[in-house]
Amino acid sequence: MRIFGKVRHRPSASWRQATDRAFALIGDGRYEDADALLTQAADLEPWLSESWFNLALLHKFRHDWEQARTAGLRAVALLERQTGAPDWWNVGIAATALQDWPLARRAWEAYGLRVPGQSQSAAVAEPTGMQLGSAAVRLSPEGEAEVVWGRRIDPARMEIQSIPLPSSGRRWGEVVLHDGVPHGERTTSSGPTFPVFDEIELWAPSPVPTWVVLLQAATEADRDALERLAADAGFAAEDWSSSVRLLCRTCSESRMPVDDGDGPAHMDPHDHSSPGHPGPLGHMTPGGPGDVWVPERECGLAAPDGLVRGLLDSWVADSPESREWRDLEEVC
Repeated sequence: MRIFGKVRHRPSASWRQATDRAFALIGDGRYEDADALLTQAADLEPWLSESWFNLALLHKFRHDWEQARTAGLRAVALLERQTGAPDWWNVGIAATALQDWPLARRAWEAYGLRVPGQSQSAAVAEPTGMQLGSAAVRLSPEGEAEVVWGRRIDPARMEIQSIPLPSSGRRWGEVVLHDGVPHGERTTSSGPTFPVFDEIELWAPSPVPTWVVLLQAATEADRDALERLAADAGFAAEDWSSSVRLLCRTCSESRMPVDDGDGPAHMDPHDHSSPGHPGPLGHMTPGGPGDVWVPERECGLAAPDGLVRGLLDSWVADSPESREWRDLEEVC
């Protein structure tokens, strides 16, 4: 990974060599060694905004937000152009991580985004109300990655609206800090395309635990009734048997269709699920008119301990002849 920009003078050969070597080390996860080289490069060419942008990027990788903010501010001070510069986006991420809301607002506006609220009191508040819509976020991108859906609060934060699998260590309702460059897209049968961002770190935890339960749901309508019941209570239920697909990294980071139930079934060549076996690690989503409904469903629930059993009992009570539940377990 090499990051160079247009500058008025060519940087020295020593600067280029130090920077090249630093990004090779970053690729190997050797951040401390890369830090020394990028600091050396900044000492050689302190007038280059790229020197400080590269340092800010490294500190972002390390989650050292104080240093990322400091280096990022030095980078934007040396910019020839202001609007649209990625330097401002990195400043915005660092400021959001530190809850430095005046700087975050300034960064998003300098990048070219409209931030609601122009009053004196709003200028120091969180930059909410930007109406960025929905997107997907890849949790634990360097580990057992999982792509889930969320609501974008601002350009660097997303509230998780899916129920993540327990292997992710994340919960429904948590807010994660995410990077600015999408890695992949998810398309729907109705047309809209949604970016997939990589999680950087947990920004705000959720107090709501995740449960897994085995359902006997005679029909899709029975399953849907539980999801509605949980949503009406202010929480969530998700049929992991139909919502989870296993994909290779290349497919996950590409343009992939979403099983939204409105389009034809798709069998992409890199779907690594096992058809016909419910469960978060082995199920290919059905979607065609000839698919047979499997009554046993593995379902994720996000609800407080004092409510989750009552929700399931109420669901069964509404149609006891077609609904059952068993093996409820808290998993995250």
